[in-house]
Amino acid sequence: MARVDLPRCGLYRTTRPLGETIPPGRLVYFHNHGDPGPGVYLPSGWRANRATWQARGTPIPSEEWASSLEPLSPEGFYRVREGFACCERRCRTFGPDELVQLGYDGGARPILFVPEWTGEGLSLPERGTAIDPASVGKLAALKLPQAPQAAERVLH
Repeated sequence: MARVDLPRCGLYRTTRPLGETIPPGRLVYFHNHGDPGPGVYLPSGWRANRATWQARGTPIPSEEWASSLEPLSPEGFYRVREGFACCERRCRTFGPDELVQLGYDGGARPILFVPEWTGEGLSLPERGTAIDPASVGKLAALKLPQAPQAAERVLH
């Protein structure tokens, strides 16, 4: 059997079931090294529109199974490179150079949150707009320093 390289650590959407607990179409964090080995972690909740992860993951059955994971763009802040509508119904449009925050729901569907400038600074809304997954390609990731306490909740 040919060796399949493991994907990088990060956000993914499952395309195949993993046992009886993780169905296809779930948002997971894949950790390619760990104890007891490579595995996926399910969201335990959301804070500031970013997923927080269960402390214990589910080991993957094989490298071949890991290759079925669909990679997702990282959560975080982005600039809209090219304007687009959220969906075919055009409920909400996003214009060029608009600041947005990308997040996901438990079904790995992308959601955009539009921060607002207030008298106290930048405010993150609790509700966002689901977008067509293809529209994520119209976003450009912004680099933002991460505070040490925020880094503690990251698996990698």
